[in-house]
Amino acid sequence: MLLWHHGFLLTRPLSARLDDDQIVLTTQVRKRTKGSRAPRVKSRGLDPALQLAPGERPVPHQRIAAYAIVRSRRGVLGTQCSDRTAIPGLWQLPGGGLEAGETPSEGVVREITEESSQQVRIRRLIDVQSDHWVGRSPTGVLEDFQALRIIYTAVCPDPTDPEVLDVGGTTMAASWVPVRRWRALPWTSGARSLLDRHLDQIRLR
Repeated sequence: MLLWHHGFLLTRPLSARLDDDQIVLTTQVRKRTKGSRAPRVKSRGLDPALQLAPGERPVPHQRIAAYAIVRSRRGVLGTQCSDRTAIPGLWQLPGGGLEAGETPSEGVVREITEESSQQVRIRRLIDVQSDHWVGRSPTGVLEDFQALRIIYTAVCPDPTDPEVLDVGGTTMAASWVPVRRWRALPWTSGARSLLDRHLDQIRLR
């Protein structure tokens, strides 16, 4: 939306880096025209079923995370969400929130190791997503929450049987899913959309 207001459309993300604890995105753009369509802003707002205490106000919170479509000769790597998430049982791309002083590429490599014990090589940045809602965190705090997700492709040269190393976290299982059968799993809508668009473009060599 920032690019749109300055007269541009984002055509391709190029890189994401850390600069004085700020994430700096470099993108390819083109000038927008009268016929250009504005980017869609995804915002779920306040859950009508949410119970609020009198005078309770949401605390603004932004979470920057990095994820990757990881491919190997054994298939595509998926992680299954645990009961600590709002979507237990669904499958998503490996990745998670960045730690202080961590670049997006460093963060996604660390998260993949913690969630699946796999060693990967990052290929390229393919997407940046934003999602917004008002709801309760796992600790019960009411948050005005923005999720910023930086998405990469990656390859795993030496795949092994995945093992969740971060036991008790938001991932309860990880698995290599054969490419021809990946659609049979219950993926999150965001992961399914990314896999539909990008999985077949990832080459192992």
